[in-house]
Amino acid sequence: MSAAFRVSRLTPQTNRDNFHSGSSALDRYFHSQVTQDIKRNITACFIASTDEGRVAAFYTLASASILLNDLPPDITRKLPRYPSVPAVRMGRLAVDQSFQGQGLGGAMLADALQRCVAAEIAAYALLVDAKDTQAAEFYAHHGFIALPQQALTLFLPLASVQTLTRS
Repeated sequence: MSAAFRVSRLTPQTNRDNFHSGSSALDRYFHSQVTQDIKRNITACFIASTDEGRVAAFYTLASASILLNDLPPDITRKLPRYPSVPAVRMGRLAVDQSFQGQGLGGAMLADALQRCVAAEIAAYALLVDAKDTQAAEFYAHHGFIALPQQALTLFLPLASVQTLTRS
């Protein structure tokens, strides 16, 4: 990345008008729905902004769970026999078109993973729902594993992140 960004929580004062990722669904969510989800405690939203205050990227995090039966068998053998395991869901991740191709998406993913690992509430994995195969390839490139029956739903065990951050 060539530019420096500051990652922080989205606030009501954040100007979101100039954000355009190229995905009408993500842009519409960011412009008109995310603040309602924050007020209802449905999600938390984090932004990367420039020194001038322009939003370059955002992602959302929310609590979730993964059904044990949805995980690959080699992983479930190592987990307790609960019906599900706790997780954090990255609901959305988008980078403004002006900042795409600079590694900002990966940096935002790393920030989200660090927040999940640092949280004082237990979670087994970060869970993502990729919007298409290109997005799924992005997450797979970063170590995420597709659920066997849902190729566009991927997860990354947070223990693997903790191991990396200790090294």
